[in-house]
Amino acid sequence: MHKFHHYLLFVLCFSAQIKAQDLQDDFEGNGNIAGWIGDGCIVNPTFTNIFQTGINTSATVLRYFDNGGQYANVTFNAGSNFNLSVNNTFTFKIYVPSSGLTGSQPNQVSLKLQDGNIPQPWSTQAEVIKPIVLDSWQTITISFATDPFINFDVTSSPPIQRTDFNRVLLQINGENNGDNVVAYIDDFLYSNPIVIVPSIFNQLVWSDEFDTDGAVDNSKWHHQTLFPTPGSWYNGEIQHYTNRLANSYVDSGTLKVVAKKEVFTDQGYTKQYTSARLNSKFAFKYGRVEFRAKLPVGIGTWPAIWTLGKNINENGAYWDNQGFGTVYWPACGEIDIMEQWGSNPNYTTSATHTPSSSGNTVNVGGQTINTLSTAFHVYALEWTANKIECSVDNVVHLTYNPTIIDANYWPFNLEQYLIINVAMQSSVPATFTQTDLEVDYIRIYQESTVNNKELLTINGNRCFPNPVLDEITITMPETKQEYVSVQIIGLDTKLLKTEICLISNNKINFRNLSSLRKGMYFINYQLNGQNYSNKFIKE
Repeated sequence: MHKFHHYLLFVLCFSAQIKAQDLQDDFEGNGNIAGWIGDGCIVNPTFTNIFQTGINTSATVLRYFDNGGQYANVTFNAGSNFNLSVNNTFTFKIYVPSSGLTGSQPNQVSLKLQDGNIPQPWSTQAEVIKPIVLDSWQTITISFATDPFINFDVTSSPPIQRTDFNRVLLQINGENNGDNVVAYIDDFLYSNPIVIVPSIFNQLVWSDEFDTDGAVDNSKWHHQTLFPTPGSWYNGEIQHYTNRLANSYVDSGTLKVVAKKEVFTDQGYTKQYTSARLNSKFAFKYGRVEFRAKLPVGIGTWPAIWTLGKNINENGAYWDNQGFGTVYWPACGEIDIMEQWGSNPNYTTSATHTPSSSGNTVNVGGQTINTLSTAFHVYALEWTANKIECSVDNVVHLTYNPTIIDANYWPFNLEQYLIINVAMQSSVPATFTQTDLEVDYIRIYQESTVNNKELLTINGNRCFPNPVLDEITITMPETKQEYVSVQIIGLDTKLLKTEICLISNNKINFRNLSSLRKGMYFINYQLNGQNYSNKFIKE
């Protein structure tokens, strides 16, 4: 590691109510990190976001420019030491354009912790390195409890056992090189653990566990085989979709959707590849779609699990066959929960398509996972009346919540249905034979019909009144603590309020909620070493 001989010391001043365990900065004036310092790089924390796309449409970000020195870091001092035994997780968004890079360094971001109170802070360093993708906003989550870490001093204790860290550094694409890097950073957060109560989508309304070997369940799935246009599928796909067992079947508890190289004639056209495209015979509005899948292998493959509006006018689609087709794409809306291209096998994306984007892939996000084709991962969509969120293994990489809710930006106020398919592109090599998309289960949850005005109780504690206007009271288990830090969290997991509350007779009062908009929120706190969370409705 480079020894930071020329490091600029900087200490933040916090009010008595702000602690190092709650640090955030959205680079738009909301947060308590008073300044960022560039060490060997040029930093602008009020830079206009020139990549307002995907998961980050905010106006202002931090720009990081390593202009070719041996090392570069952007950093701040926390003012007091981190308690990593309580919280050891840092999150932030990052965008690295390929056009801003020189050299051939690995694409990565490092988060380093140091003791800034000693003459050689680098000697105390612990570091976690994460891979990044280029030309896309992504959320990076770094945990010093679960992620592999590097101690500069190999004799040092694991980070979560230490209490000497008070400095944070971020570094892009490593050090000890003279290459250039331009990066954009946003929404840095380090706070007490945010415990989200189980999803409001808690009632299973439809599923397929793929437990019965043989043909796909005809009561749940329709094989879409008819060309929507004469002789072809959209997007230059070169396969026939069939209803044969050779292309879709259940075996040993999983669905296999198989793309094969074979000469096959159907509807008067001969093609060199076959696959399957399944439409669900269930349509829904709002909820959580969750599936566990292992993705195919091979250049030219294009697997996807996605949704289309039940009202799409598309020849051969199940719901169009039932007479529901009234509009054309993209007026029906499309939600791509999972897509992967064989040419980039370790990257999965999600996207939404609406008339506002003219069908182009504008609202998109993704993440790199090196085991997409060798291990199962859990993919999910959460869809509410004003927001769509897609994730893999609970890591969100796409949030679509436009400020305008109309048919142009939000055709997602009507029912959608599921599609599972593996398409073939013209780039498939001659050596390709076959591959499959394997799905362990697929489940759809929606909100139960429990009356929202009922008292919501979690882990034995309760909050009232519920709904609330301005002040809420929380009863809690018996404790010797005198004070507790309480957080108000939005449904988008954004921290909205933090307050240190006095505990009196095992109760606390959280005031000044009148500024919150009407809606559902979480109130979180930690007591006796245990995390608690309640849902409440703001009227």
